[in-house]
Amino acid sequence: MPAYIVNKNAQTNGDHEVHKNGCAYMPDIANRLPLGVHASCGPAVTKAKRTFPSADGCAYCCPTCNKS
Repeated sequence: MPAYIVNKNAQTNGDHEVHKNGCAYMPDIANRLPLGVHASCGPAVTKAKRTFPSADGCAYCCPTCNKS
């Protein structure tokens, strides 16, 4: 199962993107908040929403969790 992180910095639309480890669009290490290992992006986004209610999946590595 893959590990996920959420970007501590919001995008211009206010969303904090959730990325699967290895995504080409991962933020700088200093801007990553680890979410742990999950079977899919859904539980990772749910966990990210506890800290960042506007969390959303990355369009590239988590397209099924991307609502933008």
